[in-house]
Amino acid sequence: MRKAIAEAQCAAEAGEVPVGAVVVCNEHIIARGHNLTETLTDVTAHAEMQVVTSAANTLGGKYLNQCALYVTLEPCPMCAGALGWAQLGRLVYGASDPKRGYTLFAPKVLHPKTEVVSGVLAEECQELVTKFFKSKR
Repeated sequence: MRKAIAEAQCAAEAGEVPVGAVVVCNEHIIARGHNLTETLTDVTAHAEMQVVTSAANTLGGKYLNQCALYVTLEPCPMCAGALGWAQLGRLVYGASDPKRGYTLFAPKVLHPKTEVVSGVLAEECQELVTKFFKSKR
């Protein structure tokens, strides 16, 4: 999760909402990224979408069932849907997103075998987002 937090900090420095993610497979980080929605002018350029694409390219296949995704903020329904299609093995996220998180809108969208762990370094992850939005007001 620390590597995902470092990615989130890179996002904040670039003026992006500070969400970072990494994909781990066989104990190695195979993809890392952060939000790029402002940079790419693309509402789908969330951190999770960036690393799912990168990890699939690295593995040479679309399924991530042997992988874990670490992300600083609970995925939105769009990202959780992509994780479901990728058959992600394990999702680990920091802060919950009570306004836009997948558990609010689509709690069953992940693959049935995906293990979910929430609340990892949650306070630190939440602080990044809170600090970012306070600076925008």
